[in-house]
Amino acid sequence: MPLYLKAHSRGEYVFDHAWAEAFERHGLRYYPKLLCAIPFTPVPGPRILARAHEARVALARGAIELCRVNGISSLHVLFPSGEDCKALAEAGFMFRHGMQFHWFNQGYASMEDFLMSLNQKNRKKIRQDRKKSDDAGVRFRFLSGDGIDDDSLRFFYRCYHQTYLEHGHLPYLNSDFFFRLRSEMADSIVIVMALQGDEPIAAALNLRDDRTLYGRYWGSVRYVPGLHFETCYMQGIAYCIQEGLSVFQGGAQGEHKLARGLLPVETCSAHWIADRRYADAIQDYLDRETPAVRAYADELRDHSPYRKA
Repeated sequence: MPLYLKAHSRGEYVFDHAWAEAFERHGLRYYPKLLCAIPFTPVPGPRILARAHEARVALARGAIELCRVNGISSLHVLFPSGEDCKALAEAGFMFRHGMQFHWFNQGYASMEDFLMSLNQKNRKKIRQDRKKSDDAGVRFRFLSGDGIDDDSLRFFYRCYHQTYLEHGHLPYLNSDFFFRLRSEMADSIVIVMALQGDEPIAAALNLRDDRTLYGRYWGSVRYVPGLHFETCYMQGIAYCIQEGLSVFQGGAQGEHKLARGLLPVETCSAHWIADRRYADAIQDYLDRETPAVRAYADELRDHSPYRKA
């Protein structure tokens, strides 16, 4: 059960800043906290590596005991799988529910086939947005494996860096990370490169396996209307159709993705808080937040971008 001792909550995609502030207002330390997660990766999957349910429960309880012995305020397990959730619940964790947006391939033969599955309003909007890129002379290339040369990777990092600076933050990851990523798993990287003429102007980095494309980071060095949605989402969908992938996970958050054909999918995280007073207060909050999240998801499904059967 891999654990990280963290002095902040950045890069987690599950936001507990309000919990930390509540601790601090009452003179208590929230950090360091213990985290079980895949860093910078909001993708559900196994977090407790054991075959038997009893072993998963024992590991979860052992992690709680590690917190108690060391005076750590809390333990957080992000995006666990279903089997892990059962064990974490038995061990006494609280659950917080969130939402992501995923696209599902219904056996589409082409991008036009996918667009025709959408209702008229959303199909028209996507075509209008895509025309903006076309009118600006933007074309796209998919780079993977040996096709990702040093210049392409450096340009992607320039775009990634620029996106963080525009939002007033320093990037989490340095360029060496992405070069090491390429050296270890180049065939799992898919870079969508946007070019105007022969000049690259934007890039989006995705990861893939045999079934799913995972949208991760993007950036641009030149503004073109509609470029963000085309580079990050529509080209990701186009790649899935081309390669026969079943799912495109467009990253965390963003109801704007619904209009592009991505549908709401519920996610969860598990939390243990050492201080019983705060645990009770947070449980009360979660008891009220969870129905609101699920009602919101139902409302979004009622506004599906797809044609009615």
